[in-house]
Amino acid sequence: MKRYLYLLLYLLLNGCSALPPSFDNIQVVDISLAQVKDNLQANQNIPVRWGGVIIEVENEATSSYLQVLYYPLSFSGKPQISEAPLGRFVVKSDEFLDPAIYAKDKQVTLAGVLSGEVERIIGKKKIRLPLLTSKTIHLWPDPEPNNYYGYGGYGYGPYYYNNYPYFGSPYFRGGYFFPRR
Repeated sequence: MKRYLYLLLYLLLNGCSALPPSFDNIQVVDISLAQVKDNLQANQNIPVRWGGVIIEVENEATSSYLQVLYYPLSFSGKPQISEAPLGRFVVKSDEFLDPAIYAKDKQVTLAGVLSGEVERIIGKKKIRLPLLTSKTIHLWPDPEPNNYYGYGGYGYGPYYYNNYPYFGSPYFRGGYFFPRR
């Protein structure tokens, strides 16, 4: 019986902590954007895994550039957008990155090699941003919308929020009655 419990525990923990499959065989150094900005020359040619939210996509004749707002990554490799952003960086890809797919405000995780810096104009100010040459890019899907309306009434079939008298009640939340807060 213990064997099955250990096997189940192993499968659950292994499944919860996995990065996307495209990152399986990529070795990276755990270094943040702030550490790289302090001394970019010493950190060149270091493989990193960073993520964030796409700000802008630029396509040129031979390559594409993503400007990304940096967020720390969770254990699963997804950007933690609940944290404060820590700066910007630019990603160079030899593949064409379609601006309709790699759209503004999409979350992305990528692995690549630090290959210098690039100058960008933000507002009226010129700034120098770290340049990352990408090995792999993972675009995260948009979150699912919430199907609850109001205090917990469901929006399915003919039983919309106010069609049934208890769904509109402040004491009804998701199928159960609770005391009012």
